[in-house]
Amino acid sequence: MSHAFSTRRRRLLAGTAAALALPTLRAQAWPSRPIRFLVPFAPGGTSEIVARSVAAELGKQLGQSVFVENKPGGAGVVAMAEAAKAAPDGHTIILGHVGTLAVNPYMLANQPYDVNKDFLPVTLLAKVPNVFVIHPDVPAKNFREFVAHAKAHPGKLSYGSAGNASAGHLAMEYLKLVTGMFITHIPYRGTGPQLTDLLAGRTQASSAGMPALGAHIRAGKLRAIAVGTQQRIPALPDVPTVQEMGYKDFETSQWYGILAPAGTPPDVVKRLQEESLKALRSSAVTERFATDNAVGGGGPSSEFASFIAREQGIWKDIVRRAQIKAD
Repeated sequence: MSHAFSTRRRRLLAGTAAALALPTLRAQAWPSRPIRFLVPFAPGGTSEIVARSVAAELGKQLGQSVFVENKPGGAGVVAMAEAAKAAPDGHTIILGHVGTLAVNPYMLANQPYDVNKDFLPVTLLAKVPNVFVIHPDVPAKNFREFVAHAKAHPGKLSYGSAGNASAGHLAMEYLKLVTGMFITHIPYRGTGPQLTDLLAGRTQASSAGMPALGAHIRAGKLRAIAVGTQQRIPALPDVPTVQEMGYKDFETSQWYGILAPAGTPPDVVKRLQEESLKALRSSAVTERFATDNAVGGGGPSSEFASFIAREQGIWKDIVRRAQIKAD
């Protein structure tokens, strides 16, 4: 073997090794600065609780702060549009949600991005049961009485939500569809603001997750009448599921996951998924999630992508049948 050929061969092998090492080096170099974690809703709701719980652990693990930035508006479109335009380097991520990913594409005529092309699913973080609650002044002690009362007074009752396409908006519209009730929707800029009016009796009903509702239910300030899961939840063992009330196959839950702008390097996406799984398994997060009856995720990007596709199929049909509009 000639010396020149041997030298070329060594260089080729060295170049190949360097190329193979690039993704690892890039992932190790990430994050090189604080990570911005956008949440498309106002503070005070389940979305923020999930995001902050995971962000705190990610910050410890990655050695860079992961700061949660609430950016409500436009049924989540404001934050999603900003994330879509962000540099695809793993330093801007966004909390994906049933409304922004599975409903908006069918509810909103125009969005300045394509949820399936302009974002990369990283991992599902949590599924949180939807709980249906009413103000104690409503003359109904349970789910059946509430449905009967609402039907007897069509349009006289109102429910608040965290905003158009929020999980609570979708859950209540789905419930109205199957029960035949007519209740007026009042969208707010977040779960916190809508709960303020519900607790004051200015609205009569709502649907949200246990993280936002639990303390008020325990204090007797709100009455839980049903849950949207297929099984009863440990925190409310005496509260029936909607399905138990005779509405077969009714199921609705809030779910949240991490998305990155399209073009984010696959190795960075993989590392973010792996670190998220580690965060979800930490005692701080598992204890918080158990308190809120949330089920943790953490699976690979492909699994989250398949989950989103299934949810889009379900909600496309519900949006059409319930004629859910951006009020």
